[in-house]
Amino acid sequence: MKGIWKYEQLLPRIGSAYQLSIGEGGTPLVRSKHIGPALGLKNLYFKLENLNPSGSYKDRFAAIALSQIQEQGVGFCLATSSGNTGAALAAYSAVARIPCFLAIVDGAPEGKLTQMGAYGAETLMVKDFGKDVGVTQDTMALLEQIALSYDSVVQVSAFRYSPSAMQGVQTIAYEIAEQLGQEKAQVFVPAGGGGLTLAICKGFDRWAEVFSDYVKPTIHCVQPEGNDTIATAIRNQLQQATAIAMSTTAVSGLQVPGVLDGDEVLKYCMNNAGMGHTVQDEEVFAWQQRLALEEGIFCEPAGAVALAGLANALKNKEIDTAAAAVCIVTGHGFKDPVSVQCMAAASDLLYMENTTVLEKYLKTRVKRK
Repeated sequence: MKGIWKYEQLLPRIGSAYQLSIGEGGTPLVRSKHIGPALGLKNLYFKLENLNPSGSYKDRFAAIALSQIQEQGVGFCLATSSGNTGAALAAYSAVARIPCFLAIVDGAPEGKLTQMGAYGAETLMVKDFGKDVGVTQDTMALLEQIALSYDSVVQVSAFRYSPSAMQGVQTIAYEIAEQLGQEKAQVFVPAGGGGLTLAICKGFDRWAEVFSDYVKPTIHCVQPEGNDTIATAIRNQLQQATAIAMSTTAVSGLQVPGVLDGDEVLKYCMNNAGMGHTVQDEEVFAWQQRLALEEGIFCEPAGAVALAGLANALKNKEIDTAAAAVCIVTGHGFKDPVSVQCMAAASDLLYMENTTVLEKYLKTRVKRK
């Protein structure tokens, strides 16, 4: 068995009989063909986490979570999600043959909900959950109480709630370390509650413990302006992340108004010369489209947040253009059909009445390069 279990010695100890894998991990790190040169970067890379089995990096989390649930003999998976975590947990619950109950963030994309249902999960959407801090706290308290009554835990892709399963996400850093070798690098990571950013920070720290000569990359935390709980706090050298009353970004998956792992992200970034960046939703959608049109990378909006942050960092002259830059592409484009429809609006289907019309059209459009 491979997948993330390639790094078994760096993961929580789980008996081999309980280790689940459906091919997560081992995602490619591809060099930019067009966007990098256009931005003046010779070494821009995209870590394609959208190519995981359920379409996001959350499969790394789910592989550990469901393996532990199996080993502990818990008969169900109870979790919260804005989309990708739920889809991943639902997929791995299906493999484990256990029921999956998901409390869903209000407004989660239909594509992700459909995917969860396809795997057989029960989805329960709570009004204003994931948007309003008070509602979110009350919902989490209730779920934790229910889980505790069954000697279990609520699966949330954050170290605050699921530190063991989040070690699966740290394998992203292990892979980048192997793929880039000793090349000096800076890694741009999208953040909602900060779990992914913290996992990558911890992953590079763990890799440096094992390989003492490894030079850790600089980590940049990127957030939408409508959910700026961590990025500006890093920039202002604050000691704590800042919860907001209501998340207003339209970028699904990053609508996390609470702090969650934010305080730890602050410490890691500031101790390693990392920086925080905020981006406007419009910038994110624009880069999402450019990734598809110029690189052939089809991602959800959250998957383009890192690149939007990198572009702003370049404008502000806040990165080393000679060093490699890595953008984490977190999830697949099919997960957010609304954003996909907007991207494809300029390429609407043209209906041809017959082959004569088709021939005439193509003769006016097709040219030898």
